[in-house]
Amino acid sequence: MPAATLTALKPDKQEGSGSPDLAAIKARQQVAWSSGDYAVVGTTLQIVGEELCEALDLRSGRKVLDVAAGNGMVSLAAARRWCDVTSTDYVASLLERGRARASAEGLNIDFKVADAEELPFADASFDTVISTFGVMFTANQERAAAEMMRVCKSGGQIGLTNWTPDGFIGQLFKTLGKYLPPPAAAKSPMLWGTRARLTELFGTAASWIKTEPRIFNFRYRSDQHFVEVFKTYYGPVLKAFAALDVPQRTRLEKDLYDLIARMNKADDGTMVVPSEYLEVVLMKR
Repeated sequence: MPAATLTALKPDKQEGSGSPDLAAIKARQQVAWSSGDYAVVGTTLQIVGEELCEALDLRSGRKVLDVAAGNGMVSLAAARRWCDVTSTDYVASLLERGRARASAEGLNIDFKVADAEELPFADASFDTVISTFGVMFTANQERAAAEMMRVCKSGGQIGLTNWTPDGFIGQLFKTLGKYLPPPAAAKSPMLWGTRARLTELFGTAASWIKTEPRIFNFRYRSDQHFVEVFKTYYGPVLKAFAALDVPQRTRLEKDLYDLIARMNKADDGTMVVPSEYLEVVLMKR
C-alpha cells in the first residue's frame, strides 16, 4: 500500500542535522493512509497481484509475507495459490478490509499489524516476501529493504511492484508535489520504480534481480469519476486537497484533469489511462 509523500509545506529535519526527520514523515504518512479508504482503490488493482504471483511462480505451501499489504491485493492472490500467507500493514483498518475479503473467499490468511521498517518476525522466516505499491512509500527506504531481506530465507525470493517516475501515478505525485513539496532531503518513493535504486537497496544481498516494465490501466467512468474517487478515498490526494485553500484546490484539480487528458486512451467519455509500473523479482543470496 502506499504511505504518502505528501508532508508539510516546510521540510522536516532532525534537530541539528540536514537529514529529514523520518519518524515525523512516517507519522504523517500513517495519518494519510488511514484517511479515506484506500481499499476502494486497492481493489481495482487486483490483477497486479495475480501477475506478480505468476512472475514469482509461487508454489503451494510457500511461506509468504505481504509487506504494506493494504487491503490484501497480493495476499489474496498468494492464498489462492495455496500458500501460507501473512498479510501486514501499519493501518489496522485496511487489514480488516483484507480480512473481510479473505473470509468472503474462504481463504486462510494471517493478518498482523506491522511496520514495514520494523517487521516483527525472526530472521529467515519466509520463503517469499512481497509488496505491491506498498513498501515503496516507506519513509526509511534502506531500513525497509533491509527488513524484507532479513526475514527472507537464503535462496528465497522478494517480489515487488513499484510505480515508475514517468508513469501516470509518478506524474500524479509530481503534480501533488507542486502544491505540497516533500522534505528536500527525503527520497522519492518513485525511485523504487527504477533499476538503479533497486540495485542500491538490494544489490549486495541479492543473487540476481529481474525487472520488467508493465502497464496497469486505470479504468473509470470518466475523468471526473477518477478525481472524485481519489479525492474521497486515496489518502495522499484527500490530504492534499484538505491542506490547500480554495484557489489552490481549483488549480490542482485542473492540473489533474490536464494530466488525465494527456494520457487517456478512451474516446467514448470514459477513462482508460495506462500507468507504468516496474515488476521486480529478486533472489536473496
